[in-house]
Amino acid sequence: MYKHMSAPNHTHKRRPYNDLGSYDFLICGAGIIGLTIARELVKKGYENIIIIEKEDSIGRHASGRNSGVLHAGIYYTPDSLRAKSCLAGNITMKEYCREKGLSISETGKVIVAKDDNEVATLKELYLRALKNGARVELIDERQLEAIEPNAKTCGIALYSYDTAVVDPKAVLNSLYDELVFSEKVNILLGAKFNGLKSSNTVYTNKGKVSFNIFINTAGAYSDKVAHVFGVGLNYRLIPFKGIYRKLKNNESYNIKGNIYPVPDLRNPFLGVHFTKNINGEIYLGPTAIPAFGRENYGIIEGIDIEAVDILWREAILFLMNSGFRTVSLTEPKKYIHKYFFEDASRLAKSLRSEDIIASEKVGIRPQLVDWNKKQLVMDFVVVKDGNSIHVLNATSPAFTSSMAFAEFVVREYITTVPTLLK
Repeated sequence: MYKHMSAPNHTHKRRPYNDLGSYDFLICGAGIIGLTIARELVKKGYENIIIIEKEDSIGRHASGRNSGVLHAGIYYTPDSLRAKSCLAGNITMKEYCREKGLSISETGKVIVAKDDNEVATLKELYLRALKNGARVELIDERQLEAIEPNAKTCGIALYSYDTAVVDPKAVLNSLYDELVFSEKVNILLGAKFNGLKSSNTVYTNKGKVSFNIFINTAGAYSDKVAHVFGVGLNYRLIPFKGIYRKLKNNESYNIKGNIYPVPDLRNPFLGVHFTKNINGEIYLGPTAIPAFGRENYGIIEGIDIEAVDILWREAILFLMNSGFRTVSLTEPKKYIHKYFFEDASRLAKSLRSEDIIASEKVGIRPQLVDWNKKQLVMDFVVVKDGNSIHVLNATSPAFTSSMAFAEFVVREYITTVPTLLK
């Protein structure tokens, strides 16, 4: 099996070094959205596709750093793109994992309330879930104990039957191999988008690529790529850092699956939670700490000159957006073990501080902001302009939704507009 290699393209030898060829489709970014859109194009009979990826391997950022949880359509506003694609994506991803022999843990999920005030929100989530077609049930404390013995709640909890966990990197590797072996997709790693040469040619650090259709799936950089095309100028991405910790010993806690808190519905973050990964390890997190760089995984790692602009945007949002202000005041404290533990302990009957240990797992969530309104965007955003299509705000549940979302993008923005390929 090929792993993290550029697909062979023997015709390159007959071209100048800086001419990488002409393609029907150029996809910018080999994360889960870029790979699944390419797969959907191949399924629809298209070929002559190239994906450019700035990293020298796949899964280096959000797609490979997420928790691997397949969500089931509970949180999202009915009729939103996230709501429509989440449950369908959950089903399709499970089918894909079974077909490819990839591990999947179908443990479900409980959402618990810490006080009476959260019970009302829990019931709202239940109604949203029903409208979205999710299989959910409001359960009492006795039923909760049978499902998750160590979870605690205030009177009732919400149980999601269809939430599952997969290995995100295994899924990415499988998609990569599938596309390479199709011989219809060239995946060019280490190729960074550097700008437009003309309306149908882009520059990369490895040379120029011509295209009929450009699809922007650049993740944390999707707004910057879109702006080069003059698209989505009112949008800005703000990075949020997700820190995880691990449970040292699960034998005394008996965490069976996923325990989530009731989220603040003003913001798109779900809060620190317990997740049992595909290897049986228990992770706690992630946080949603405003970060200072699109790849700011460490304390100072990933901070560059753009940090000044990001800090300025965050300062403006702090003043003008109450939801962002709440996040900014509460989440950074979770760098400190004491506050992280206090947050996690609200979900469990028994939890010892010394059993929560550091983890190398950390991610960046690039959250889209409508800068004209100074509001965090709560749905996926797709913008088409001429021969370019831009996927913006592909954050959670983007991994879950990816296959259904890719089908939507190809159906609505490509196959219904045949002139794009002429």
